[in-house]
Amino acid sequence: MKQWLFLLLQYLLPHHALSRLIGQIAHCRWRWLSQLCIRAFCKWYPVNLAEAQLEAIPDYPSLQDFFIRELKPNARTFPTDPKAIISPVDGNVSELGHIDQQTLIQAKGKHYTTAALLGCHDRAAAFTNGQFMTIYLAPADYHRVHMPISGRLTQMTYIPGRLFSVQPATMQQIDGLLTRNERVICYFDTVYGPIAVILVGAMIVASMATAWHGVITPTRCSTIQTWQYTTESITLKTGDPLGYFNFGSTVVLLTNHPDIHWQLPHAPSSNVQLGNIIS
Repeated sequence: MKQWLFLLLQYLLPHHALSRLIGQIAHCRWRWLSQLCIRAFCKWYPVNLAEAQLEAIPDYPSLQDFFIRELKPNARTFPTDPKAIISPVDGNVSELGHIDQQTLIQAKGKHYTTAALLGCHDRAAAFTNGQFMTIYLAPADYHRVHMPISGRLTQMTYIPGRLFSVQPATMQQIDGLLTRNERVICYFDTVYGPIAVILVGAMIVASMATAWHGVITPTRCSTIQTWQYTTESITLKTGDPLGYFNFGSTVVLLTNHPDIHWQLPHAPSSNVQLGNIIS
C-alpha cells in the first residue's frame, strides 16, 4: 500500500514547483532556518562531514552550501594511469553492462534506448553496442560530479523533462524514467573515443550545474538546448570537477570501446566512491 501511494504521488506532485521551493529554502541565508534545515538533514541522513573541508555545521551559511560541500584535498585519490576510468561520484551502481544495439537496462524488466536518453539518434549511434553504467547518489552522498577520465569537452545538451524520484523503488516501477526526467548531457573526446556523462535530475533536485557553464537548471526553457565546444579548448583531467547536484540524483556513463570492461560485480548494490577504478 505504501509503495502504491508513493508511486501515485510521483505523478500527482508538481515536480518543478516543489523543486523550486526547495531551491529557495536551500539558498536562504537566514541563519536560524539554514542551521535548522542542515541539522535536521544530518539527523535524518548519515552524512559524513569528517571528509568535508568544512566539518562543522555552523560553517555552512545555507543548505545550498551544505549540499554542494567540497571534500578535503586528501579525501580521494585518483590513478595516474591515463587509461583508467574512475567513478565520477560517490554512490550506488544501480545498473551496468552492455548496450544491446541501442538498448540499456533501467531496472529488472525495464529498458530504454540511447536515442531516447540522448534525445538524438545520431548521437546514440556512436554508443551502439557500447557499455553503460548508472550510479545513484543518495541524499547523504557527496553531491559533486568529477571527470571519469581525461577528455576534451565537445558538446553539452540540456533536455527538459519531469523530475520523478530516482530511488530504486521508482526506477523499478516507472517505464523509461531516465528518459523522462530532465538531464544535462556532456560529451567528451577521450583516449577511448567519445564518452557521455549524463546528469539526470530528480524530485527536489533544485539545480544542476557544470564547471564551465555554471547553473543550468532550473530554467524556464522548455526546449532542448545545445552548446557546441568544438572550437574551444575545454579539457578536464581525471578527477577534475565536472559539476554538481543540489541534493542527489543519478549519473549515467556511456562509452563505446572494445577495451573497456567494468571492474565491478554485477549491479545492483555495488557501492562506489569517487576515484575508485571502474575500468
